[in-house]
Amino acid sequence: MNTKKKLAAKILKTSHQKVRFADGSQEEISKAITRADMRGLIAVGKIQKITPNEQSRVRARENAAQKSKGRRKGKGSRKGRKFSRISRKEQWMTKIRLQRVFLKELRERRLLSPTDYRLLYAKSKGGYFRNKRHIKLYLSEQNLLKKEGAAEKKILPGREQPHNKDRQTGSIPSNKPLSENIKHHHQ
Repeated sequence: MNTKKKLAAKILKTSHQKVRFADGSQEEISKAITRADMRGLIAVGKIQKITPNEQSRVRARENAAQKSKGRRKGKGSRKGRKFSRISRKEQWMTKIRLQRVFLKELRERRLLSPTDYRLLYAKSKGGYFRNKRHIKLYLSEQNLLKKEGAAEKKILPGREQPHNKDRQTGSIPSNKPLSENIKHHHQ
């Protein structure tokens, strides 16, 4: 039977130690002489190749799931230096891409003039802005956005809108009726 195992091992391209014969099929295997006979028995399942006891990935998957939630990433779990984990260049690339996409979006919505866009683009290239929020802050401080109203509220949440002045009088309209405002203005 050893020779049969060696022959089966050559066909299965594995070690003879990993070849197993099914229970109750000893007679058929002993009758099999040629390679074709052996292939037939392998196809039927009378001769099988044992799969090795491989390393389980269960714990690795659990750890990966925890890490995706942000766990197990404290200072005690880190092995590499700060910039060997994520290089300076990769950090810069993600930061600058985010800023450029934001500026492009503002330009496409026509909230930025082309000159302001170029100015902000150059500033972000020079590393002036820390992040997207910093750009928003700069825009609100410098009053660089073209349109006021709903579009600006979406871009810059939390920014108070300036009062609309009355076009005729130049003063800020009050909650009083229009007739009272006119009387007060003429006196």
